[in-house]
Amino acid sequence: MSAARPTAPTAEHSIDGVWQIALGELDLKMGIKIIEESVDKVVATMPVEGNRQSFGLLHGGASLAVGEAVGSWAAVKHASTMGKSAVGVDVSATHHKGAREGIITITATPISLGRRMASHQVVIENEAGERLCTLRITNLIIDIRK
Repeated sequence: MSAARPTAPTAEHSIDGVWQIALGELDLKMGIKIIEESVDKVVATMPVEGNRQSFGLLHGGASLAVGEAVGSWAAVKHASTMGKSAVGVDVSATHHKGAREGIITITATPISLGRRMASHQVVIENEAGERLCTLRITNLIIDIRK
């Protein structure tokens, strides 16, 4: 089994050389929708329904999965401006409040955008704008293998 290789942004997935988000299998199963995407901010939404744990609350693992996805997409958008890609090397999260229903909003903004590393803060909020979770993700900027 070979390791996954980052792929170069293709014409169908880039605009002016900046990679455009393409949802993966898990993203689709979780019901994630992209609302806004730029190097400065990536915003997505996800329903709580279908992403709850056995006690009826939004699953903490679902929060981490969507937070890591949105933060990584933001890093890849930054990396693509240099003809590179990004891979996650660290993610941490603090859960502040639970959710039982509704749509959550996930927003990634840069903390530091470098040539070798990119760090983002990812905030997950409910429909009332209350913070449910805060993540920090760091991605390594890498060359794209041909």
